[in-house]
Amino acid sequence: MKWLLTSLLLVMAFISPEVMAESGTISAVTVTDNPDGSKEYSITLQVLAMMTALSFIPAIVMLMTSFTRIIVVLAILRQALGLQQTPNNQLLIGITLFLTFFIMAPVFEEININAVQPYLNEEITSIQAYDIAKIPMREFMLSQTRISDLQTFAEIAGYTQVNGPEDLPMSVIIPSFVTSELKTALQIGFMFFIPFLIIDLVVASVLMAMGMMMLSPMIVSLPFKLMMFVLVDGWTLVMGTLAKSFGLGT
Repeated sequence: MKWLLTSLLLVMAFISPEVMAESGTISAVTVTDNPDGSKEYSITLQVLAMMTALSFIPAIVMLMTSFTRIIVVLAILRQALGLQQTPNNQLLIGITLFLTFFIMAPVFEEININAVQPYLNEEITSIQAYDIAKIPMREFMLSQTRISDLQTFAEIAGYTQVNGPEDLPMSVIIPSFVTSELKTALQIGFMFFIPFLIIDLVVASVLMAMGMMMLSPMIVSLPFKLMMFVLVDGWTLVMGTLAKSFGLGT
């Protein structure tokens, strides 16, 4: 429940404050009396905006957290092992989701303590909670974003006169962060791919030398790759490398 509240608050943080009700209370449905005695029901724009914002929670989890880097690396690892559907997509998404919660736990905890709980206790207003919630997420994304990517998107958006990255709006930081995450994920995936590629080359060369050209090298190399991955405790190595790539444990 805490993760849902935190995610919802993050979503609402990017809705313009003008959309929110200034009184702090939002009427879900308004009733208008027509001259002929009938009634007309309508949903307020504030409630419609909040219902629409709920659909952005998956996008926030995927594009504003460590989710993107993890899922790309795991997908490359599965391809390097030569396993087409093992682990399957559902299992990869599950692993990625819970590893994302593990990596983002300090950020989510800070948002929960400084924004969610004070707002639920009516100590701060909704707009103040939204402003507080953006700060940890902004700091996390900026810590993982390359300056070159920030400069590229800032120039495209026309933000040339800024004192530093922290002055850029979220509309510039988010695509810069996603671009940096994709590049980092491909770099990590490349490093994981090399050992398995070497095994494939060695097996293919041996089979060619033995004249067994009709036998697929993938079939022969697969058990060797699995054995190597198990012997080096591959899953622990992969998970640890991904966590440390975000600065955990340093």
